Amino acid sequence: MIQNPHSLSIQELTDYLNVDLETGLTSSQVKNLRNIYGTNTLKQKKAKSIWIILLEQFLDPIIYLLFVAMVLAFSFSEWLEGFAVLIVILLTAIIGFFMEWQAIRSVEALQKIAQTVAYVLRNGNQKKLKSRYIVPGDIVYLSSGDVVPADARIIEHQSLATKEASLTGESIQVEKGLEVLPLQTTLAERLNMVFKGTIVVRGEAKAIVTATGDSTCIGQISKMTQQASKERSPLEKKLNKLSRWLIVLTLFLASLIAISGYIQGKDLMLMVKIGIALAVAAIPEGLPIVATIALARGMVKLSKRKVIIKKLEAVQTLGELTIVCTDKTGTLTKDKISVHTLLLQDAEFNSDDFNNPDSLNNMRTNTTFLDIIDISVLCNNVKPDHEQSNGDSIEIALLEFARKTGFDIEEIRASHSEILEIPFDANNKLMATLNYDGEQYLVCVKGAFEKLVETSNYIQVKEGISLFVNKKGWYDQTQKLANEGLRILAFANKTLKKKPNREDILKDLCFLGIIGFLDPPRTDVKQAIKTYKDAGINVVMITGDHPSTSRKIAEEIELLSSDDLPQKVIHGNSILEIDELPKKREMDVLNATVFARMVPEQKLDLVEFYQKHNQIVGMIGDGVNDAPALKKADIGIAMGLRGTEAAREVADVILMDDKFTSTELAIRQGRTIYENIRHFVVYLLSCNLAEIISVAIASLSNLPLPLLPLQILFLNLVTDVFPALALGMGKGEGGIMKQLPRDPKEPIITTRHWISAGVYGLSITIAVIGVTIYAHYIMLVNYQVVNNMAFYTLVLAQLLNVFNVPHRKFSFFNNEVTTNLWIWGALALSVILLILAYEIPILERVLSLVVLTSGQFIIVGLFGFSTLILSQFIKRLGGTL
Repeated sequence: MIQNPHSLSIQELTDYLNVDLETGLTSSQVKNLRNIYGTNTLKQKKAKSIWIILLEQFLDPIIYLLFVAMVLAFSFSEWLEGFAVLIVILLTAIIGFFMEWQAIRSVEALQKIAQTVAYVLRNGNQKKLKSRYIVPGDIVYLSSGDVVPADARIIEHQSLATKEASLTGESIQVEKGLEVLPLQTTLAERLNMVFKGTIVVRGEAKAIVTATGDSTCIGQISKMTQQASKERSPLEKKLNKLSRWLIVLTLFLASLIAISGYIQGKDLMLMVKIGIALAVAAIPEGLPIVATIALARGMVKLSKRKVIIKKLEAVQTLGELTIVCTDKTGTLTKDKISVHTLLLQDAEFNSDDFNNPDSLNNMRTNTTFLDIIDISVLCNNVKPDHEQSNGDSIEIALLEFARKTGFDIEEIRASHSEILEIPFDANNKLMATLNYDGEQYLVCVKGAFEKLVETSNYIQVKEGISLFVNKKGWYDQTQKLANEGLRILAFANKTLKKKPNREDILKDLCFLGIIGFLDPPRTDVKQAIKTYKDAGINVVMITGDHPSTSRKIAEEIELLSSDDLPQKVIHGNSILEIDELPKKREMDVLNATVFARMVPEQKLDLVEFYQKHNQIVGMIGDGVNDAPALKKADIGIAMGLRGTEAAREVADVILMDDKFTSTELAIRQGRTIYENIRHFVVYLLSCNLAEIISVAIASLSNLPLPLLPLQILFLNLVTDVFPALALGMGKGEGGIMKQLPRDPKEPIITTRHWISAGVYGLSITIAVIGVTIYAHYIMLVNYQVVNNMAFYTLVLAQLLNVFNVPHRKFSFFNNEVTTNLWIWGALALSVILLILAYEIPILERVLSLVVLTSGQFIIVGLFGFSTLILSQFIKRLGGTL
């Protein structure tokens, strides 16, 4: 492919590509070039197969440990234990697989995009063909509404303008030219080039293709996206760390008990079985299922609010975010240019006035304003029924402004027939029409301010028309608006009794005023920004747009205030080598809020920069230029409606309604899920800890075993899981979005949580060992009754343990657990399942259950309830749980 075509002349290009501008490429040239360069398509990453998705569900340390426990159970002919563990493994994998597969199917539905076509010159004839068959050297024809099929150098054009927001982040359409540009010209300023995937919004052009496929700008970004590595989610890291700790603990305890028993002269096979029982007790078998279901429920809940989550862990990672990087155009703004400011000699109006009835009435009495409306409608090539098409965005905005302020476009045009038009081009930088209303001729002109000031000798004021002497003052006011990021368009007119000659139309004009255009912020963004700030999440704007435009939008959505220092806005050129910045400059970058004129590589580098500084980064974008950063971020969030295929493919989350505010909902859900995960992990660990210590103490002290392996499995899969699931369904604390983000280094289970789990687990252990000793030494009942009394005590204590979960700052009787209906349902279900196990003969035999007397059940109840009283006493006394 040809390098830096923007810096070469047309002659140099045609010589290099060996193409005739009058006839185009020949068939033999096309064949040779296709053999060299291939088709004009981007290399697609191979889709993840259904089997890979299924396999990934098993890649979890706890699943590994469950698998080992299953193998050991089968090897010692403990078939029931083995199959029970196998069911746990399969359930966890199937739930995770189903949820991820559904998300992938949703994304595939979004990616069914039709193949674009192009008109090219070959063998002296113009022909239509699919854009994938274009080769370097092809002469292509472009017109309004076309998607540019490849990177190309403009040969000739008429008023060509393109929209390049998806590639550069520039919200305003780009006016194109023919001039040869310096070698170092940035992508956004290569005005003599058009780029693959951008859209022609006005005019026509003929261009020579300089790059196709992966060699195009969009192709280079695609390569960068594929090379960007994806960080594992914080939840994955934390759960894996917890799992490894549990694995070490399990192996240590099981080995210790088995070896100790063997040294004491106990039967080796019995000690091995006790070791397996301890291993089963130590592993929270319910944890993978409960975590998966909690995440899946969050996934489903968000999908109902038009937020598609592609991977389960992404739900929780949203709640971990400490910084949200967002594109500007189409994300914070509407990606639709509109009138923001109207400046006349004797009045000034802004967007607030356009929505105020009193201000509108005042405007409609202003003669100069009425004249500008006439020019906006008459000196305009957009048809009223084509306003939503890919027309000139400025002209579309003018028609919308006229309609919004109460004018009938069709009526104005019908009463002013057009006689002639001077079209806009890059040289004269203005457009003019000559219209006739039946009595006089009206010259309507709109264009660049500096051009209209040159040709205007008069200015319209409140009293009428006067000489235009204050041009310096107007220059200053125009520059002020431009510095605020507004796109400026000037208006002038004149009325004549006789039809003028074409060469006289632009002479002695009367200057009327200027309109400042802006891609306005979305109406709901300001409140979302406030919510993020309250939640301690930094929001950073990263855009390819101009610094002044970016700052203006940031101030309007209150991301910045007008008092903020200039250092809050950083130009991309000043951080080209972000890894080599001095310490002070690094701090400037960390404290900045707006990054302007950023290219895709810099967006990617900035995300990595934040991650190196221990931030959990979310990236919101929709363009091809956002794709590398979307992939690299801890959470990539793409727009579903207007997002490019490249952005949607690499994102973890897709906003189907394209609303920035949907991210706030997702973060809230993520934070709630994280807290719920903490709650049920503490609950499961404390329950399992009680099982481990109880079995260990009994086996080392010659007490009857309070729990048998299948009883432990029943507890872990039935009476533990349902309350834990119910904890995962909690709505969370009311002020969860008022809390600061957690320290990214903070483990899922902190020291406080381990202490809590220890206290609750030991409280249960005391009751279980207590009832075992009481039944064995005082009641003098047989081993089976002792075992059953300990088993029922443990069941009751574990069910009541759910009420220990809320923080001590909340009332015991009114908190997120007691008000959670799922909890009461789970407790009722667990009791029913226990009764069924007691009454159904086959389950009774499997769990080694016998009939107990009412007196024995009363003893069980007393010991079971004592655990809750003891835990609450220590909790309220200690002050740290």
